[in-house]
Amino acid sequence: MRRLPDRAHTSRPWRIHEIAPDFRLEDVWALPWRGGADDFPRLIRAIVQQDPSRSPSRSVRALFAFRWKIGKLLGLDGDDAGVGRREPSLVDRLPPGLCDARGPAFDGLPFTTLYLTDDEFAAEVANRTMHGVLHIGRVPDPAGDDRAQMAVLVKPNGLLGNVYMEAIKPFRRRIVYPAMLRALPTRR
Repeated sequence: MRRLPDRAHTSRPWRIHEIAPDFRLEDVWALPWRGGADDFPRLIRAIVQQDPSRSPSRSVRALFAFRWKIGKLLGLDGDDAGVGRREPSLVDRLPPGLCDARGPAFDGLPFTTLYLTDDEFAAEVANRTMHGVLHIGRVPDPAGDDRAQMAVLVKPNGLLGNVYMEAIKPFRRRIVYPAMLRALPTRR
């Protein structure tokens, strides 16, 4: 579980680059997974099934409970703030070949799946602070099996969004992502 340099994402020919060029790259992480093209959908299913309210990490459960409570108090997550309401969905930007490449739906997080291919998965989320994209990519590894990496792209909503993203950065990087990554399958 380690952060990767931005170029680990930006140098790859991912489809997400053409779909979300106006989003900034926030984080890139190596995932503990190794496998091949046939194993990639299993990794994605494990990701979309994660529910932070049932995380083995008490810190993650507490952080998400606090975030949902603050979001409710401040009206950050209202029905009118999500994808397709305050922010147009990136589904409208998908090229014809990706429109039918939908992957599994999320169980415990408010993400909407955009697409799943043999080597790429993307999902979006929006609230009053930002519009975000979770991107998972399968990358060839010279040592044998492929590896996976996660990128988070965001388009903050004004000053509030920029302040929010900076405020949550240490929690994402030190608590949430490491706990989430530990819960993923590592081998096929």
